[in-house]
Formats: sequence, structure tokens, C-alpha cells
Amino acid sequence: MDISYVLLLFGIGFIGSFLSGMLGIGGAIVKYPLLLMVPPLFGLQGLTAHEVSGISALDVLFVSIAGVIGFRKSGYLNKSLITTMGISIGIGTFLGSFASDYLSENQINVVYGLLASLAAIMMILPKKEAANISLDEFQFNKPVAVVLAFFVGISSGIVGAGGGFLLIPIMLLVLQIPIRMAIASSLAITFISSVAGSIGKIITGQVEYLPAIIIIIAGIIAAPIGAKVSAKLNSKVLEKILAVLIIGTAIKIWIDFL
Repeated sequence: MDISYVLLLFGIGFIGSFLSGMLGIGGAIVKYPLLLMVPPLFGLQGLTAHEVSGISALDVLFVSIAGVIGFRKSGYLNKSLITTMGISIGIGTFLGSFASDYLSENQINVVYGLLASLAAIMMILPKKEAANISLDEFQFNKPVAVVLAFFVGISSGIVGAGGGFLLIPIMLLVLQIPIRMAIASSLAITFISSVAGSIGKIITGQVEYLPAIIIIIAGIIAAPIGAKVSAKLNSKVLEKILAVLIIGTAIKIWIDFL
């Protein structure tokens, strides 16, 4: 592996993980298309959809915990929300990561495109303002949270994502959770999901370890920086940035696929 390939992978990892820490997503929504499409544009070795999903799963494991560390003193980590959705999404992700080994390259890409499109639709739908609700007294619908987290886990496990880019729209639109709580808590839930996903990807032999290590190192550096930036931004600004990111990625993946 030459230095140009190492630098390119590091750059992809840094950008994706900075956004992960800032917006509460695992970073896979950015890194998946970048890892799949960018290296060949520079005449470098391309990665298959299975390899990208394996790398993404392992990367999200480290990046999400780095982001959680950045939020540990913020007061926005909701333990009840994390436990309820974390257990459910972990089970779903473990099943999805195993299922991916039986899918073709195109099928994995289609799953990713559908997930990004669904997240984009959810982000542009109107949401009830929940920012003024006391974080200590906040309540949410636990049965709905469990069911939705399970299905997010299955689908995100297929593409090696932690599910953060779907969890946040669900938290905002369906569970009506304040944006800062959603961003911080989703990172912790994503960590639980990524543990299950990583185990499944490793067992099925879908991980390229050297690229994964490079991307993980970049992520460990960038995610806490993103989390600190997040704490200084207006919640509406964060929501708009996330919406643009998800919508743009969904459009890009379908244009390339079609």
C-alpha cells in the first residue's frame, strides 16, 4: 500500500469521523460512498461493497465511542434511551451483518441507497419542536423505540453502518427527542450496534484490516473534535447540516447506481 493510498484513506476517515462527532452519526453514510467511489478515481485500488461494509462496521465501533467520550460531560446522554434502543439495535445489527454475506454487491448498494433515501425523507418532514423540554423529565415511547431500532439494526448491519443516520431522524420525527440529546445518545446507541455488527463482519470474513486501521486512527482523532464543535453550534444549524448531508448522499448514490 503506497503513501498516496494511505493519505487518501486517512482523509476519508477524518472527514467522515469529524461529521460523525459533530452530527451524532456513525460516519458510514459519508464513508461508505467515499470508500467505494473515490479510490478508483485516483487510479488506486478499489474496494468491494462487502469490504467497504466490513471496514465501515469496524470503524464505526471506534469512532462512535470516541464521539461519546466527547459528549460525556455534556448532560445530553440519556441512559434510558441508550439502553432501550441499544439492546434492540444490537440484536438487529448482528443478524443483518450475517445476512450481508449472502447478498451480492449490487444488493448491498441498493440497501444503502434505500436507507439514505428513507433518512432524507424523514429529515425534510416537519417535526414537533422539543428543544424546550427538560432533559431530566423527558419521556419517550419505549415499545416504538424498540421496534424501530431493531429494523434499523438489520438494515444498517447489512451495509456496516451503526445506524446513526437513521436513528437521529427517527428520534426527531417519531420519538420527538430534543436534537442535542438525539445527537449525543445516538452515538452511544451506534456504539452498541457497531459491536454487534463488527462481530458479524469479522466472523464472515468481510473486513480488510489495514485500510480499516488507517481509517480508525483518523476517526479517533477527528470524532472528538467534531463533538466539541457540535456543542458550540445552534441546534437548528446542526439539524440543517445533517439534512443536507443525508439528502446529498442519497441523491449521489442513486445517480451512480442508475
